[in-house]
Amino acid sequence: MKPAMFISDLHLSESRPDINDLFFHFLNGRASHASALYILGDLFDYWAGDDDCDAPLNKSVITALAELRASGIPVNFMHGNRDFLAGDEFSRRSGLTMLPDPIHITLFGTPTVLLHGDTLCTDDHEYMVFREKIRSASWAADFLSKPMKERKAIISGLRRQSEQEKQSKTDLIMDVCTDTVEALLRDLGYPRLIHGHTHRPARHEHVIDGHLCERWVLADWCQRGAVLICDEQGCREETV
Repeated sequence: MKPAMFISDLHLSESRPDINDLFFHFLNGRASHASALYILGDLFDYWAGDDDCDAPLNKSVITALAELRASGIPVNFMHGNRDFLAGDEFSRRSGLTMLPDPIHITLFGTPTVLLHGDTLCTDDHEYMVFREKIRSASWAADFLSKPMKERKAIISGLRRQSEQEKQSKTDLIMDVCTDTVEALLRDLGYPRLIHGHTHRPARHEHVIDGHLCERWVLADWCQRGAVLICDEQGCREETV
């Protein structure tokens, strides 16, 4: 059987044409041989609303995803912390399936849970409070009611604020909380986990109540492209 492929944290933007081109190369090449493609958040560096679908880069990405789907490859998308405002119009035009976070699937016989990963970073209390605020329906409605230029200015300001706050946070705080990971694995029946967000690609093993659980952290595309390939033999990371 063809493998399933997982990517996240590409942070596509007009300022990174090399990564954008690499993504299109991936869709036209390796992704065309997948049984399904899963994008687990932060495909875009930001998403200001579905009324921005026709911006040049956004339109190119939507068209490329729609072409992959039209070729018979299912494309699945999960919101990240940068593109959580991607909505029905983006989904419709891209031809992709929107996934809840988390979602439980069976991957070549192995129970597997997919999530973006930011909900595992519970030691970063400031971020968790901020996340709850901006994921509320009232915040989204107010934000999307503003002119596009104002929305993008707000996003730019939030990003600057986030970068400043990171300077005072330790790497440990910004990584996943082991207790949260283990609690999730226990609650969901000891599955495999696949997630992104932390930009710390690795394979981890957790022993929970005598069960060995595998956790894969997807690579970001800040310096290179990477994809997690999963088939009957298991999972492995490959460079794009």
